[in-house]
Amino acid sequence: MDIDNLVTMANQIGEFFSVYSDRAEGEREIADHLKKFWEPRMRIALLTHLDARDGAGLDAIVRDAIQGHRQELMPRAAP
Repeated sequence: MDIDNLVTMANQIGEFFSVYSDRAEGEREIADHLKKFWEPRMRIALLTHLDARDGAGLDAIVRDAIQGHRQELMPRAAP
């Protein structure tokens, strides 16, 4: 899946949770959704995009959610 599609999907998730009155809660929910429902390689691509292009195209709440919950979004290392 290319990064443009991932950015679009992440922004759609962000739009859904952006209505929360508590922005920090919305960011947690975005990160939680990405962790639960996105494959590790999708999350890695999004994190790489954030590092390489400063998250170009990502809505602010999505970018903040990814930055603030980066450790949670990183796939676990295999034992």
